[in-house]
Amino acid sequence: MSFVLISDLHLQPTRPDILSGLFKLLNNLPADCQQLYILGDLFEYWIGDDAPLPGSEQLAERLKQLQQQGMQIFFQAGNRDFLVGKSWLDKAGAQYLPEAYKIRFPDGTLTLLMHGDQLCTDDLEYQSFRQLVRDPAWQQAFLSKPVTERIAIAEQLRTESQMRGAEKSQEIMDVNTDTLHQVMERAAVSRLIHGHTHRPAQHCLTLSSEPAERLVLGDWDQQGWYILADSQGTRLINFPL
Repeated sequence: MSFVLISDLHLQPTRPDILSGLFKLLNNLPADCQQLYILGDLFEYWIGDDAPLPGSEQLAERLKQLQQQGMQIFFQAGNRDFLVGKSWLDKAGAQYLPEAYKIRFPDGTLTLLMHGDQLCTDDLEYQSFRQLVRDPAWQQAFLSKPVTERIAIAEQLRTESQMRGAEKSQEIMDVNTDTLHQVMERAAVSRLIHGHTHRPAQHCLTLSSEPAERLVLGDWDQQGWYILADSQGTRLINFPL
């Protein structure tokens, strides 16, 4: 039995190579893969299930095929695609995960899964924005607007995000170590897997005098990234797009 985990593909019309790379991965999953986890930012942006991005319907069909063949598909929202809703998930045969999800991996290790943006607590401006857009009332108001207006708002938010990111230090936008330890200790896990920071790595930690680890998924750009989890442990793997 194995699990495969991905995040931060940022699928968008201008990068058909990333969607092709994802189909390549989905068509070559290990024969014993029982669960696929998408840990956020599958899409560069998502303004509602009634305005799907080009290629997203085709992707949903492929995921549904895997689900019908017996694979479990899980989706966790990121900071770019938190408006993915029940309609698209149903088409994809995917189950929606909470912001933090604990599961025992094939090697027996209790593992916490997150997108990762909630760990970047030094970025106070972003955390305030995150709290706003994750508010159900804000989301309902946004989704009630015409599609053209939603597109304009999304483009403005993306531009502002890029400008703010260019002005901030890398340290501010990375995971806060104290927050990381608190989250893992509170969840009573010795492994955390997340994306968001675009800094793929496997970190060795010490929690309460015990060994622990943090795996960070990479963003798909020149390479695709995934984690393979089986009875032997977890491995961070990349491949050319």
